[in-house]
Amino acid sequence: MSDTTTDPKPHQQLHRVVIRFAGDSGDGMQLTGDRFTTTSALWGNDLATFPDFPAEIRAPAGTLAGVSAFQVHISDHDISTPGDSPNVLVAMNPAALKANLAILPKGAAIIVNVDAFEERNLAKADYETNPLEDGSLSAYTVYEVPMTSITTEVCKDAGVKPRDAERSKNFFALGLISWLYTRPIEVTIGWIGEKYAGKPLVMEANLRAFKAGYHFGETAELFESSYGVKPAVLEPGEYVNITGNTATAWGLIAASVRSGLPLFLGTYPITPASDILHELSKHKQFGVRTFQAEDEISGIGAALGAAFGGALGVTTTSGPGLDLKSEMMGLAISLELPLVIIDVQRGGPSTGLPTKTEQADLLHAMYGRHGEAPLPIVAARTPSHCFEVTVEAVRLAVKYRTPVIVLSDGYLANGTEPWRLPDMDGLPTIEPDFAAGPNHTDADGQAVFWPYVRDEQTLARPWAPPGVPGLEHRIGGLEKADGSGNVSYDGVNHEKMTRLRAAKIAGIAHDIPPTDVDGEDGAEVLVIGWGSTYGAIAAGVERIRARGYKVDQAHLVHLNPFPADLGKVLGRYRRVLVPEVNTGQLSRLLRAEYLVDAISFTQVEGVPFRAEAMEAAILRQIEGVAAGSPGDPGVDGMATSHGKASD
Repeated sequence: MSDTTTDPKPHQQLHRVVIRFAGDSGDGMQLTGDRFTTTSALWGNDLATFPDFPAEIRAPAGTLAGVSAFQVHISDHDISTPGDSPNVLVAMNPAALKANLAILPKGAAIIVNVDAFEERNLAKADYETNPLEDGSLSAYTVYEVPMTSITTEVCKDAGVKPRDAERSKNFFALGLISWLYTRPIEVTIGWIGEKYAGKPLVMEANLRAFKAGYHFGETAELFESSYGVKPAVLEPGEYVNITGNTATAWGLIAASVRSGLPLFLGTYPITPASDILHELSKHKQFGVRTFQAEDEISGIGAALGAAFGGALGVTTTSGPGLDLKSEMMGLAISLELPLVIIDVQRGGPSTGLPTKTEQADLLHAMYGRHGEAPLPIVAARTPSHCFEVTVEAVRLAVKYRTPVIVLSDGYLANGTEPWRLPDMDGLPTIEPDFAAGPNHTDADGQAVFWPYVRDEQTLARPWAPPGVPGLEHRIGGLEKADGSGNVSYDGVNHEKMTRLRAAKIAGIAHDIPPTDVDGEDGAEVLVIGWGSTYGAIAAGVERIRARGYKVDQAHLVHLNPFPADLGKVLGRYRRVLVPEVNTGQLSRLLRAEYLVDAISFTQVEGVPFRAEAMEAAILRQIEGVAAGSPGDPGVDGMATSHGKASD
């Protein structure tokens, strides 16, 4: 069965393809997409994914609110996005078709589970007529496949009940797509055997459905050809297919090992950050301790307590949880203790869009605390980059004795890409450098320990875990006197401590890399972004350059403080375009800090930018420079995107 070289049908080679699996939230579309992605990664393709979850945990079956989708882009060359529009849509029911039809380009292939297109399901999806019969899909290539009935039939003699067999139809779809795009099937067969080893009937049903789908593609007259996408040329090394949340968890473990600090996670489950807790809880062999608290405040409080005790204290959350953690972050800033706060952003405000992505917490991370309370902020740009940026957050937190916020988002958290495993010896040095003994002589000539005696270079105070003789001291939320740490209500001391804390954070600008500009001589437009806009910006810039235009690109990882040379970099360009999945937060910061006329390009639709929209926005700026016109301000000083955005 694995030998497809004898397939009598024609075989075409493609450079890339975008496939979208869509169905009811109970149809296993995330699992189907994940298995296809894993097989493609093992095959050697470069890839990017976009899982699109419904907001309702269990919406009524067959309704638009319950549609779950998984988009995967595979290629034989380097790619940075999950694709603007699918080349193939696998629709398991009418609702899945209706919810995704608008993003399909004309001529795309639609593979439908025709068994689901019966009157009751059509009514649930608000169809007045059957789209398979009324000519409304004439612009597409439609393949009607009886997935449910074939799956039920092949499972009959295995003793599987029809209703239980029907649940395996997602594996039929996976088998069919595996044949259509010449995926090796041994990996999936082996995975099914391992995954369902304790449930022999379920395992048998899934295996039969998968093989039936594969053989259907081989033997049915529907498909004129199969397709192949060759492996991409990647740097030598060992690769894994990784999500952003997994990369974040592994980054924390690596930083823990690198620093010698035991890792403690105090957290409260919240979408889309919960998988970090799930992943870390599997790795107690590295000294990881995970605590699922009763609420967000308790989670960060426990993490801060762990930091006070000499551990690597970490807490994870999403936007609404960041609101609740703000007071404790202020305490951590006052205590000047290492603490890592990971915010996996989602649509807001309040509960907002729990399963959709957004970049709208930047200003909250920057200013969302009582008083003058600056802290470092770093942001991941791709799923695998979550590893690197998490290690960097730990480095800054430990070296400068400060809480650090890591900004990820739902798109990065759940998206996947191939990642080459790093050399642990190449990771940054993280040295806790705990206080070793007294550091001050009092008026009586006695050697004592003062908690706010600062390092001359970093302005960091010493880290002295409790219980060490000679290092007795007091810290807390009330303002402390410089040096001694005694409670102080003196206004002059308060201003001094406020400015010292701010100077400590500002000084980090000299400990981070300069702005990395992907530039061309003569470019007058700079596209600058942060976070998960990286992929769409890179794709848009590549398309613009392919047209023969010049444009430069920069992407910020350190958002507070900014790189020391950023002002000079921005000053070199006539136009600075700032794409963001918010209403223009980085652009506001750049305008305020550098008095640059940053032009916002924004959307808040719960999905990432499409490369096509990015290309058009960049082109408008280049054409504006050529015409000598001012920047395109759009609404309220911001250029805005109102098109569909899924890339």
